Amino acid sequence: MANEKPAMEEILPDGYRMTELGPLPEEWRVVRLGEVVEEITSGDWGQSEQAKGFISTLVIRGTDFPEVERGNFQSVPERFVKETRFAKHRIEPGDLLVELSGGSKDQPTGRIILLDGNVLNLAQKPIFFSNFIKRLKVMKVCVPQYFRWYWEHLYREGHTRTYEKRTTGIWNFKLNDFLENESLPLPPLAEQRAIAHVLRTVQRAQEASERVIAALRELKKSLMRHLFTYGPVPVGATHASPRRETQLGPLPAHWQVVRLGEVFDIQQGKSLSPKSRSGPRMRPFLRTANVFWGRLDLSNVDQMHFDESEERRLALKPGDLLVCEGGDIGRTAIWEGQLPLCLYQNHLHRLRSLREDVFPFFYMYWMQAAWTLLGLYGGSGNKTTIPNLSQSRLASFLIPLPPLPEQREIARILQAVDRRIEAEEAYRAAAQELFRSLLHELMSGRRRLPADCVGATRRVAPTEPSHGGQTP
Repeated sequence: MANEKPAMEEILPDGYRMTELGPLPEEWRVVRLGEVVEEITSGDWGQSEQAKGFISTLVIRGTDFPEVERGNFQSVPERFVKETRFAKHRIEPGDLLVELSGGSKDQPTGRIILLDGNVLNLAQKPIFFSNFIKRLKVMKVCVPQYFRWYWEHLYREGHTRTYEKRTTGIWNFKLNDFLENESLPLPPLAEQRAIAHVLRTVQRAQEASERVIAALRELKKSLMRHLFTYGPVPVGATHASPRRETQLGPLPAHWQVVRLGEVFDIQQGKSLSPKSRSGPRMRPFLRTANVFWGRLDLSNVDQMHFDESEERRLALKPGDLLVCEGGDIGRTAIWEGQLPLCLYQNHLHRLRSLREDVFPFFYMYWMQAAWTLLGLYGGSGNKTTIPNLSQSRLASFLIPLPPLPEQREIARILQAVDRRIEAEEAYRAAAQELFRSLLHELMSGRRRLPADCVGATRRVAPTEPSHGGQTP
Protein backbone atom coordinates (compact mmCIF):
# COMPACT_ATOMS: atom_id res chain seq x y z
CA MET A 1 0.00 0.00 0.00
CA ALA A 2 1.13 3.56 -0.69
CA ASN A 3 1.14 4.59 3.00
CA GLU A 4 3.24 1.62 4.12
CA LYS A 5 6.90 2.27 4.92
CA PRO A 6 9.62 -0.20 3.94
CA ALA A 7 10.27 -2.87 6.55
CA MET A 8 13.86 -1.66 7.06
CA GLU A 9 12.66 1.84 7.90
CA GLU A 10 10.25 0.50 10.51
CA ILE A 11 13.02 -1.09 12.55
CA LEU A 12 15.39 1.88 12.50
CA PRO A 13 16.30 3.15 15.96
CA ASP A 14 14.86 6.48 17.00
CA GLY A 15 16.87 9.36 15.61
CA TYR A 16 18.27 7.34 12.70
CA ARG A 17 17.54 7.39 8.99
CA MET A 18 18.44 5.05 6.16
CA THR A 19 21.26 6.22 3.86
CA GLU A 20 23.43 4.70 1.15
CA LEU A 21 25.85 3.78 3.98
CA GLY A 22 23.13 2.15 6.04
CA PRO A 23 21.37 3.56 9.13
CA LEU A 24 22.96 6.82 10.33
CA PRO A 25 21.98 9.47 12.87
CA GLU A 26 19.51 11.95 11.35
CA GLU A 27 21.84 14.94 11.81
CA TRP A 28 24.68 13.25 9.91
CA ARG A 29 25.16 14.07 6.24
CA VAL A 30 26.55 11.74 3.58
CA VAL A 31 28.90 13.22 1.00
CA ARG A 32 31.54 11.98 -1.40
CA LEU A 33 35.07 12.09 -0.03
CA GLY A 34 36.04 14.46 -2.82
CA GLU A 35 33.35 16.95 -1.78
CA VAL A 36 35.29 17.90 1.36
CA VAL A 37 38.75 17.98 -0.30
CA GLU A 38 39.65 21.50 -1.35
CA GLU A 39 43.18 20.94 -2.65
CA ILE A 40 45.31 18.10 -4.04
CA THR A 41 49.03 18.68 -4.53
CA SER A 42 51.72 16.55 -6.15
CA GLY A 43 55.01 15.96 -4.39
CA ASP A 44 58.61 16.20 -5.55
CA TRP A 45 61.52 13.82 -4.99
CA GLY A 46 63.97 16.66 -5.50
CA GLN A 47 67.65 15.94 -6.13
CA SER A 48 70.51 14.41 -4.18
CA GLU A 49 72.90 17.40 -4.27
CA GLN A 50 72.65 21.01 -3.16
CA ALA A 51 72.29 23.66 -5.86
CA LYS A 52 71.40 27.32 -6.07
CA GLY A 53 67.72 27.90 -5.48
CA PHE A 54 67.24 24.55 -3.75
CA ILE A 55 66.49 23.91 -0.09
CA SER A 56 67.48 20.95 2.07
CA THR A 57 64.38 19.01 3.17
CA LEU A 58 63.34 15.65 4.56
CA VAL A 59 61.25 14.10 1.78
CA ILE A 60 58.63 11.66 3.09
CA ARG A 61 58.04 8.40 1.22
CA GLY A 62 55.23 5.90 1.68
CA THR A 63 57.56 3.58 3.56
CA ASP A 64 58.12 6.36 6.12
CA PHE A 65 54.41 6.80 6.94
CA PRO A 66 54.12 4.75 10.18
CA GLU A 67 57.15 6.32 11.88
CA VAL A 68 56.54 9.85 10.61
CA GLU A 69 53.03 9.93 12.05
CA ARG A 70 54.60 9.03 15.41
CA GLY A 71 57.00 11.96 15.03
CA ASN A 72 60.04 9.85 14.11
CA PHE A 73 61.90 11.27 11.09
CA GLN A 74 65.15 9.30 11.46
CA SER A 75 64.63 7.17 8.34
CA VAL A 76 63.34 10.01 6.13
CA PRO A 77 65.96 10.83 3.45
CA GLU A 78 67.40 14.31 3.01
CA ARG A 79 66.82 15.74 -0.48
CA PHE A 80 67.05 19.15 -2.14
CA VAL A 81 63.84 20.71 -3.46
CA LYS A 82 63.40 23.99 -5.36
CA GLU A 83 62.72 26.82 -2.93
CA THR A 84 59.85 28.15 -5.06
CA ARG A 85 58.14 24.74 -5.17
CA PHE A 86 58.70 24.21 -1.46
CA ALA A 87 57.25 27.63 -0.60
CA LYS A 88 54.19 27.04 -2.79
CA HIS A 89 53.41 23.55 -1.48
CA ARG A 90 54.85 23.60 2.02
CA ILE A 91 53.27 21.21 4.51
CA GLU A 92 51.05 22.76 7.16
CA PRO A 93 49.36 21.28 10.24
CA GLY A 94 46.26 19.36 9.22
CA ASP A 95 47.64 18.30 5.84
CA LEU A 96 47.08 14.69 4.81
CA LEU A 97 49.49 12.61 2.75
CA VAL A 98 48.27 9.70 0.60
CA GLU A 99 50.52 6.99 -0.83
CA LEU A 100 49.90 6.51 -4.55
CA SER A 101 52.49 3.94 -5.65
CA GLY A 102 54.27 0.99 -4.13
CA GLY A 103 52.31 -1.33 -1.90
CA SER A 104 52.34 -5.11 -2.15
CA LYS A 105 50.02 -8.10 -2.13
CA ASP A 106 49.57 -7.81 1.63
CA GLN A 107 49.83 -4.01 1.93
CA PRO A 108 47.57 -2.10 -0.46
CA THR A 109 48.40 1.40 -1.64
CA GLY A 110 46.19 4.25 -0.50
CA ARG A 111 47.62 4.54 3.01
CA ILE A 112 47.11 7.93 4.61
CA ILE A 113 48.70 9.91 7.43
CA LEU A 114 47.93 13.25 9.03
CA LEU A 115 50.65 15.73 9.94
CA ASP A 116 49.66 17.86 12.91
CA GLY A 117 51.61 20.60 14.60
CA ASN A 118 53.01 18.27 17.26
CA VAL A 119 54.50 15.96 14.62
CA LEU A 120 55.95 18.80 12.53
CA ASN A 121 57.55 20.36 15.60
CA LEU A 122 59.60 17.18 16.06
CA ALA A 123 61.26 17.48 12.66
CA GLN A 124 64.74 18.94 12.67
CA LYS A 125 64.49 20.17 9.07
CA PRO A 126 61.80 21.40 6.66
CA ILE A 127 59.46 18.61 5.49
CA PHE A 128 58.29 17.80 1.99
CA PHE A 129 56.81 14.74 0.26
CA SER A 130 57.84 12.59 -2.69
CA ASN A 131 56.34 12.43 -6.16
CA PHE A 132 54.62 9.12 -5.28
CA ILE A 133 52.53 10.93 -2.68
CA LYS A 134 49.66 13.41 -2.89
CA ARG A 135 48.93 16.03 -0.27
CA LEU A 136 45.27 16.69 0.57
CA LYS A 137 43.71 19.66 2.34
CA VAL A 138 40.16 19.32 3.56
CA MET A 139 37.48 21.99 3.89
CA LYS A 140 36.43 23.49 7.20
CA VAL A 141 33.27 21.37 7.23
CA CYS A 142 35.46 18.35 7.99
CA VAL A 143 37.95 17.88 10.80
CA PRO A 144 41.22 16.58 9.26
CA GLN A 145 41.75 13.95 11.97
CA TYR A 146 38.19 12.66 11.49
CA PHE A 147 38.77 12.46 7.72
CA ARG A 148 42.01 10.58 8.37
CA TRP A 149 40.32 8.02 10.64
CA TYR A 150 37.44 7.41 8.25
CA TRP A 151 39.96 6.86 5.47
CA GLU A 152 41.73 4.38 7.77
CA HIS A 153 38.38 2.63 8.25
CA LEU A 154 37.96 2.29 4.48
CA TYR A 155 41.54 1.08 4.10
CA ARG A 156 41.12 -1.61 6.74
CA GLU A 157 37.86 -2.73 5.13
CA GLY A 158 39.68 -3.22 1.81
CA HIS A 159 38.02 -0.38 -0.11
CA THR A 160 41.28 1.09 -1.39
CA ARG A 161 42.21 -2.27 -2.94
CA THR A 162 39.34 -1.78 -5.41
CA TYR A 163 41.05 1.33 -6.79
CA GLU A 164 44.47 -0.19 -7.43
CA LYS A 165 46.00 -0.60 -10.87
CA ARG A 166 49.17 -2.60 -11.45
CA THR A 167 51.65 -1.48 -14.08
CA THR A 168 55.23 -2.76 -14.59
CA GLY A 169 55.15 -4.56 -11.26
CA ILE A 170 54.11 -1.49 -9.24
CA TRP A 171 50.72 -0.99 -7.63
CA ASN A 172 49.19 2.44 -8.28
CA PHE A 173 46.27 3.98 -6.40
CA LYS A 174 43.58 5.74 -8.46
CA LEU A 175 43.04 8.60 -6.04
CA ASN A 176 40.52 10.61 -8.08
CA ASP A 177 38.28 7.58 -8.62
CA PHE A 178 38.42 6.82 -4.91
CA LEU A 179 37.46 10.38 -3.95
CA GLU A 180 34.62 10.49 -6.48
CA ASN A 181 33.05 7.15 -5.58
CA GLU A 182 33.53 6.58 -1.86
CA SER A 183 31.08 8.16 0.56
CA LEU A 184 31.83 9.89 3.86
CA PRO A 185 29.42 10.09 6.82
CA LEU A 186 29.72 13.65 8.10
CA PRO A 187 28.56 14.32 11.67
CA PRO A 188 28.43 17.86 13.07
CA LEU A 189 31.89 19.33 13.68
CA ALA A 190 31.74 18.89 17.45
CA GLU A 191 30.99 15.17 17.06
CA GLN A 192 33.73 14.79 14.44
CA ARG A 193 36.23 16.28 16.91
CA ALA A 194 35.01 14.01 19.71
CA ILE A 195 35.27 10.87 17.55
CA ALA A 196 38.76 11.86 16.39
CA HIS A 197 39.82 12.58 19.97
CA VAL A 198 38.62 9.20 21.29
CA LEU A 199 40.32 7.26 18.52
CA ARG A 200 43.55 9.20 18.93
CA THR A 201 43.50 8.57 22.69
CA VAL A 202 43.24 4.81 22.18
CA GLN A 203 45.95 4.93 19.53
CA ARG A 204 48.27 6.80 21.90
CA ALA A 205 47.72 4.12 24.54
CA GLN A 206 48.71 1.50 21.97
CA GLU A 207 51.82 3.46 20.96
CA ALA A 208 52.80 3.93 24.61
CA SER A 209 52.50 0.18 25.13
CA GLU A 210 54.74 -0.44 22.11
CA ARG A 211 57.39 1.84 23.61
CA VAL A 212 57.21 -0.04 26.91
CA ILE A 213 57.61 -3.38 25.10
CA ALA A 214 60.63 -2.07 23.19
CA ALA A 215 62.21 -0.81 26.43
CA LEU A 216 61.59 -4.13 28.19
CA ARG A 217 63.17 -6.06 25.33
CA GLU A 218 66.25 -3.85 25.53
CA LEU A 219 66.33 -4.39 29.29
CA LYS A 220 66.21 -8.14 28.75
CA LYS A 221 69.17 -7.95 26.34
CA SER A 222 71.19 -5.93 28.85
CA LEU A 223 70.31 -8.35 31.65
CA MET A 224 71.34 -11.37 29.59
CA ARG A 225 74.70 -9.81 28.77
CA HIS A 226 75.26 -9.04 32.45
CA LEU A 227 74.00 -12.33 33.87
CA PHE A 228 75.94 -14.50 31.43
CA THR A 229 79.12 -12.53 32.11
CA TYR A 230 79.03 -11.88 35.88
CA GLY A 231 76.35 -14.26 37.15
CA PRO A 232 73.37 -13.19 39.31
CA VAL A 233 75.12 -10.30 41.06
CA PRO A 234 73.90 -6.67 41.19
CA VAL A 235 75.22 -4.39 38.48
CA GLY A 236 77.11 -2.33 41.05
CA ALA A 237 78.78 -5.40 42.58
CA THR A 238 80.51 -6.90 39.57
CA HIS A 239 83.87 -6.48 41.35
CA ALA A 240 82.71 -9.21 43.75
CA SER A 241 82.41 -11.72 40.90
CA PRO A 242 85.89 -12.79 39.72
CA ARG A 243 85.95 -13.80 36.07
CA ARG A 244 88.10 -15.88 33.79
CA GLU A 245 88.49 -15.99 30.03
CA THR A 246 86.98 -19.05 28.36
CA GLN A 247 86.15 -20.17 24.84
CA LEU A 248 82.70 -18.68 25.53
CA GLY A 249 84.18 -15.34 26.53
CA PRO A 250 84.49 -14.00 30.09
CA LEU A 251 82.55 -16.05 32.66
CA PRO A 252 82.45 -16.16 36.46
CA ALA A 253 85.59 -17.97 37.58
CA HIS A 254 83.69 -20.73 39.41
CA TRP A 255 81.51 -21.68 36.42
CA GLN A 256 82.43 -24.81 34.51
CA VAL A 257 82.45 -25.11 30.71
CA VAL A 258 81.16 -28.40 29.28
CA ARG A 259 79.91 -29.84 26.00
CA LEU A 260 76.15 -29.72 25.51
CA GLY A 261 76.11 -33.44 24.75
CA GLU A 262 77.61 -34.14 28.18
CA VAL A 263 74.59 -32.81 30.07
CA PHE A 264 71.71 -33.28 27.59
CA ASP A 265 70.35 -36.26 25.72
CA ILE A 266 69.68 -35.08 22.14
CA GLN A 267 66.96 -36.64 20.02
CA GLN A 268 65.79 -35.52 16.56
CA GLY A 269 62.12 -35.83 15.63
CA LYS A 270 60.26 -37.77 12.94
CA SER A 271 60.31 -36.79 9.28
CA LEU A 272 56.93 -35.74 7.93
CA SER A 273 55.91 -37.71 4.82
CA PRO A 274 52.69 -38.23 2.84
CA LYS A 275 52.34 -41.69 4.43
CA SER A 276 52.43 -40.22 7.93
CA ARG A 277 49.52 -37.89 7.12
CA SER A 278 47.05 -40.67 7.91
CA GLY A 279 46.97 -43.75 10.11
CA PRO A 280 45.42 -45.24 13.22
CA ARG A 281 47.75 -43.41 15.63
CA MET A 282 47.43 -39.72 14.71
CA ARG A 283 49.20 -37.62 17.34
CA PRO A 284 49.84 -33.88 17.79
CA PHE A 285 53.38 -32.83 16.93
CA LEU A 286 55.46 -29.66 16.90
CA ARG A 287 57.44 -28.18 14.04
CA THR A 288 59.72 -25.15 13.70
CA ALA A 289 56.65 -22.94 13.08
CA ASN A 290 55.61 -23.63 16.68
CA VAL A 291 58.96 -22.71 18.26
CA PHE A 292 60.02 -19.14 18.97
CA TRP A 293 62.67 -17.65 21.21
CA GLY A 294 61.59 -18.66 24.68
CA ARG A 295 57.99 -19.59 23.85
CA LEU A 296 55.83 -22.10 22.01
CA ASP A 297 52.85 -21.22 19.84
CA LEU A 298 50.35 -24.06 20.08
CA SER A 299 47.59 -22.39 18.07
CA ASN A 300 48.39 -24.37 14.92
CA VAL A 301 49.53 -27.78 16.16
CA ASP A 302 49.22 -30.39 13.39
CA GLN A 303 48.91 -34.19 13.63
CA MET A 304 50.65 -37.13 12.01
CA HIS A 305 50.90 -40.89 12.50
CA PHE A 306 53.43 -42.27 15.00
CA ASP A 307 53.80 -45.98 15.62
CA GLU A 308 54.08 -47.26 19.18
CA SER A 309 57.89 -47.28 19.33
CA GLU A 310 58.10 -43.76 17.81
CA GLU A 311 55.64 -42.50 20.38
CA ARG A 312 57.69 -43.92 23.26
CA ARG A 313 60.89 -42.40 21.85
CA LEU A 314 59.55 -38.99 20.80
CA ALA A 315 56.89 -38.14 23.41
CA LEU A 316 57.81 -34.85 25.08
CA LYS A 317 58.21 -34.50 28.84
CA PRO A 318 57.99 -31.30 30.93
CA GLY A 319 61.40 -29.64 30.98
CA ASP A 320 62.41 -30.80 27.49
CA LEU A 321 64.04 -28.12 25.35
CA LEU A 322 63.22 -27.88 21.64
CA VAL A 323 65.89 -26.41 19.33
CA CYS A 324 65.27 -25.51 15.66
CA GLU A 325 67.79 -27.16 13.36
CA GLY A 326 66.93 -25.20 10.20
CA GLY A 327 65.68 -21.79 9.07
CA ASP A 328 66.02 -19.53 12.10
CA ILE A 329 68.67 -21.82 13.53
CA GLY A 330 68.99 -22.24 17.28
CA ARG A 331 65.56 -20.91 18.24
CA THR A 332 64.86 -22.61 21.57
CA ALA A 333 61.78 -23.03 23.76
CA ILE A 334 60.77 -25.30 26.61
CA TRP A 335 57.97 -27.87 26.79
CA GLU A 336 55.96 -27.51 29.99
CA GLY A 337 53.37 -30.25 29.45
CA GLN A 338 50.74 -28.04 27.81
CA LEU A 339 49.15 -31.10 26.14
CA PRO A 340 48.72 -34.63 27.59
CA LEU A 341 50.70 -36.02 24.65
CA CYS A 342 52.81 -34.23 22.06
CA LEU A 343 55.66 -35.25 19.76
CA TYR A 344 57.91 -33.37 17.33
CA GLN A 345 59.16 -33.26 13.74
CA ASN A 346 62.69 -33.92 12.49
CA HIS A 347 63.53 -30.22 12.08
CA LEU A 348 63.55 -30.01 15.87
CA HIS A 349 66.07 -31.40 18.33
CA ARG A 350 64.82 -32.39 21.77
CA LEU A 351 67.25 -31.77 24.65
CA ARG A 352 66.54 -33.69 27.85
CA SER A 353 68.67 -33.15 30.95
CA LEU A 354 70.94 -36.03 31.98
CA ARG A 355 71.91 -34.51 35.32
CA GLU A 356 70.18 -33.19 38.41
CA ASP A 357 72.32 -30.04 38.47
CA VAL A 358 70.88 -28.77 35.16
CA PHE A 359 67.93 -26.34 35.15
CA PRO A 360 66.34 -26.34 31.66
CA PHE A 361 65.01 -22.76 31.83
CA PHE A 362 68.54 -21.47 32.34
CA TYR A 363 69.68 -23.16 29.14
CA MET A 364 66.66 -21.90 27.20
CA TYR A 365 67.86 -18.38 27.98
CA TRP A 366 71.49 -19.29 27.39
CA MET A 367 70.69 -20.50 23.86
CA GLN A 368 68.86 -17.27 23.13
CA ALA A 369 71.76 -15.15 24.37
CA ALA A 370 74.38 -17.30 22.62
CA TRP A 371 72.70 -17.06 19.22
CA THR A 372 71.25 -13.54 19.26
CA LEU A 373 73.63 -11.51 21.45
CA LEU A 374 76.97 -13.21 21.97
CA GLY A 375 77.60 -14.38 18.41
CA LEU A 376 78.43 -17.94 19.47
CA TYR A 377 77.74 -21.15 17.54
CA GLY A 378 78.12 -19.36 14.18
CA GLY A 379 74.76 -17.57 14.26
CA SER A 380 73.22 -14.20 15.01
CA GLY A 381 69.62 -15.27 15.48
CA ASN A 382 68.79 -14.69 11.80
CA LYS A 383 68.93 -17.16 8.94
CA THR A 384 72.54 -18.14 8.38
CA THR A 385 74.51 -19.69 5.57
CA ILE A 386 74.57 -22.92 7.56
CA PRO A 387 71.87 -25.18 6.02
CA ASN A 388 70.99 -26.97 9.26
CA LEU A 389 72.08 -27.76 12.79
CA SER A 390 73.08 -31.41 12.97
CA GLN A 391 72.78 -33.46 16.13
CA SER A 392 76.54 -33.98 16.33
CA ARG A 393 77.26 -30.29 15.89
CA LEU A 394 74.72 -29.37 18.56
CA ALA A 395 76.25 -31.92 20.96
CA SER A 396 79.69 -30.34 20.46
CA PHE A 397 78.60 -26.85 21.54
CA LEU A 398 80.35 -25.53 24.64
CA ILE A 399 77.96 -24.30 27.32
CA PRO A 400 78.46 -22.85 30.82
CA LEU A 401 77.59 -24.94 33.86
CA PRO A 402 77.02 -22.67 36.89
CA PRO A 403 75.96 -24.03 40.29
CA LEU A 404 72.28 -25.00 40.22
CA PRO A 405 71.11 -22.16 42.56
CA GLU A 406 72.69 -19.61 40.19
CA GLN A 407 71.02 -21.23 37.19
CA ARG A 408 67.67 -20.93 38.94
CA GLU A 409 68.24 -17.30 39.96
CA ILE A 410 69.28 -16.21 36.47
CA ALA A 411 66.25 -17.93 34.97
CA ARG A 412 63.99 -16.34 37.60
CA ILE A 413 65.21 -12.83 36.75
CA LEU A 414 64.74 -13.30 33.01
CA GLN A 415 61.37 -15.00 33.46
CA ALA A 416 60.17 -11.97 35.43
CA VAL A 417 61.04 -9.71 32.50
CA ASP A 418 59.36 -12.10 30.05
CA ARG A 419 56.18 -12.08 32.13
CA ARG A 420 56.19 -8.28 32.10
CA ILE A 421 56.63 -8.29 28.33
CA GLU A 422 53.77 -10.79 27.92
CA ALA A 423 51.48 -8.66 30.08
CA GLU A 424 52.31 -5.54 28.08
CA GLU A 425 51.78 -7.40 24.81
CA ALA A 426 48.35 -8.49 26.03
CA TYR A 427 47.54 -4.87 26.91
CA ARG A 428 48.68 -3.75 23.45
CA ALA A 429 46.55 -6.45 21.78
CA ALA A 430 43.52 -5.30 23.80
CA ALA A 431 44.16 -1.68 22.77
CA GLN A 432 44.45 -2.74 19.12
CA GLU A 433 41.17 -4.63 19.30
CA LEU A 434 39.45 -1.72 21.05
CA PHE A 435 40.71 0.64 18.36
CA ARG A 436 39.43 -1.60 15.55
CA SER A 437 36.05 -1.94 17.24
CA LEU A 438 35.68 1.79 17.95
CA LEU A 439 36.85 2.74 14.47
CA HIS A 440 34.09 0.66 12.92
CA GLU A 441 31.32 1.49 15.37
CA LEU A 442 31.95 5.24 15.71
CA MET A 443 32.36 5.79 11.98
CA SER A 444 29.18 3.88 11.19
CA GLY A 445 27.14 5.67 13.85
CA ARG A 446 26.39 2.37 15.60
CA ARG A 447 27.95 3.78 18.75
CA ARG A 448 27.38 7.41 19.73
CA LEU A 449 29.54 9.34 22.15
CA PRO A 450 27.80 10.88 25.17
CA ALA A 451 26.72 14.50 24.75
CA ASP A 452 29.02 15.66 27.55
CA CYS A 453 31.97 14.00 25.78
CA VAL A 454 31.12 15.75 22.53
CA GLY A 455 30.74 19.08 24.25
CA ALA A 456 33.93 18.76 26.27
CA THR A 457 36.23 17.85 23.39
CA ARG A 458 38.46 20.78 22.62
CA ARG A 459 39.27 21.93 19.12
CA VAL A 460 41.56 19.53 17.30
CA ALA A 461 45.16 20.73 17.08
CA PRO A 462 45.71 20.21 13.31
CA THR A 463 43.34 23.09 12.49
CA GLU A 464 45.49 25.54 14.44
CA PRO A 465 48.18 27.46 12.58
CA SER A 466 51.69 26.30 13.35
CA HIS A 467 54.77 25.99 11.20
CA GLY A 468 57.16 24.22 13.51
CA GLY A 469 60.17 22.88 11.62
CA GLN A 470 59.01 24.37 8.32
CA THR A 471 60.88 27.63 8.12
CA PRO A 472 63.60 27.40 5.45
